[in-house]
Amino acid sequence: MDLTDYSVILTAYIMASAIKGLTGLGFSTSCLPVLALHFDLKIAIPLVLVPSIVSNITVIVQAGRFREAVSRFWPLYLAAVPGLLFGLAVLATINSDVAKAVLGLVLMIYALWAMTNMTVSLPTKWERALRVPIGFMTGIVNGMTGSQVMPVLPYLLSLNLEKNDFVQAINISFTFSSLVMLLGLNQLGYLTATTFLIALAGLVPVLLTLTVAGRLRRRLTTIVYRRLVLGLLLVMGMILLLRNFL
Repeated sequence: MDLTDYSVILTAYIMASAIKGLTGLGFSTSCLPVLALHFDLKIAIPLVLVPSIVSNITVIVQAGRFREAVSRFWPLYLAAVPGLLFGLAVLATINSDVAKAVLGLVLMIYALWAMTNMTVSLPTKWERALRVPIGFMTGIVNGMTGSQVMPVLPYLLSLNLEKNDFVQAINISFTFSSLVMLLGLNQLGYLTATTFLIALAGLVPVLLTLTVAGRLRRRLTTIVYRRLVLGLLLVMGMILLLRNFL
């Protein structure tokens, strides 16, 4: 890697940490598009995982109600594993540009959905019935693109959980999937010593930025920043998708 590569990584880490601290948006969701514009996804995804795991574990410790979330959603978490393995197998065989286009499409769908503030309430019987398929589909999308938000995020929001219950449930999903992803990428040979060391070193600016952003969050209008971030994700998703056709 050269100086340009390191500059892109540092920029992506700082931007994603600031966004997570200010708006609560997932680290990997905002970091991956920036890295994917410069790197192959097979390089970008390993660079995101270590900082993502650390930031998510921090939130898990803060949120509480860990046992309650695991007891309720363990089928969803376990169903993500075969989906992840399938998604990783697809990632290993498809063209990198196709994977980037899929990531772009996922980001666009997520951004547009979040902008509409759509709320759907699922009855209890559907909540239980959808746990396994939602987990499996989330695993496939995660394995192929590195994005962890679809469709698990809309599903959990539709359950009208208390704030801390929602934060805990989604972060357990992110963390568990990231750990499985880390092992899978290592088996495929994508997690090299270089990328792992870069990701570890990146924890310093990530944690510093998270701390500063957390303090600024009280003074800034989160709604405005959330709209700006979602708009940015929409644009980056369009760029990743359209690059295949230009």
